[in-house]
Amino acid sequence: MTAVLRELSPRFGELYSRVGRPSIAPEKLLRALLLQVLYTIRSERLLMEQLDYNLLFRWFVGLEMDDPVWNATVFTKNRERLLAGEIARGFFDRVVAQARERGLLSDEHFTVDGTLVEAWASLKSFQRKDAPPAPPDDPGNPTVDFHGERRRNTTHASTTDPDARLARKGKGQEAKLFYTGHVLMENRNGLAVGGCVLPASGYAERAAALELLGALDRDRRLTLGADKGYDTRDFVAAVRLLGVTPHVAQNTGHRRRSAIDDRTTRHAGYAVSQQRRKRVEEIFGWLKTIGLMRKTRHRGTRRVDWMFTFALAAYNLVRIRTLTTQSA
Repeated sequence: MTAVLRELSPRFGELYSRVGRPSIAPEKLLRALLLQVLYTIRSERLLMEQLDYNLLFRWFVGLEMDDPVWNATVFTKNRERLLAGEIARGFFDRVVAQARERGLLSDEHFTVDGTLVEAWASLKSFQRKDAPPAPPDDPGNPTVDFHGERRRNTTHASTTDPDARLARKGKGQEAKLFYTGHVLMENRNGLAVGGCVLPASGYAERAAALELLGALDRDRRLTLGADKGYDTRDFVAAVRLLGVTPHVAQNTGHRRRSAIDDRTTRHAGYAVSQQRRKRVEEIFGWLKTIGLMRKTRHRGTRRVDWMFTFALAAYNLVRIRTLTTQSA
């Protein structure tokens, strides 16, 4: 953690304001955000309360025992500077670089998958785009009757978070407003090497997978494991054009013909990729149970992507610690 912050120090200098009241040091801000993710503190106000009396939290952030704790509103305003400086992506990249220096990453075998992240917006806010909203009977909690109304993402949008999209996790499940979070995992130790957030759609998983693959160093032949949702001819062809072997699970249900044939499945490496790809669910499980990503508290694709990337970096730090302890 200290080494990563030291490498980011030149970028932190650009975030300081030269006028106005003294701002929160970006290093302390980032350490406090890391505590919030690692200890599942659900709001900035609760985080400030913890910093007020928890001496270990104060030590980690860099506050003296008698230093005043920041106001929660000031804290969130200063966090916007980290968003503008793309600090989460830089933090994540340096954590991944640390794992690579320790020999914990595979450079050839990867897995990609996506998950739904519930948006901070209610179904009541999902209204028609072309019709002016009716005056609410109760401004605080209006009554909205949408039964019998056919609601689609093409005709409706959330007034609270316009980037959120209506989606459902599966057949028979209720539809909610979601984003999609995507992770590219290396298969050796299950560390995340890439991640992003997109508005939910039927094509978001495959589009994100190609984007994450494009960011990899492809100086050798790579393999990519994925579930049945990626078994389409267009995606498999696009992956092969990138010089990557698609180890995608075959989707042969409902009389479908898989885009993956015996030329791929006959190799032993295909079975290994199918076994290893399931570890990506451990990342999603950690993000949702500990990393505050079951339901995001932020609005807009850019903010949600920032927090998702930062939570992935936190997961990698925990995983690197575990792997280092096991090898010691």
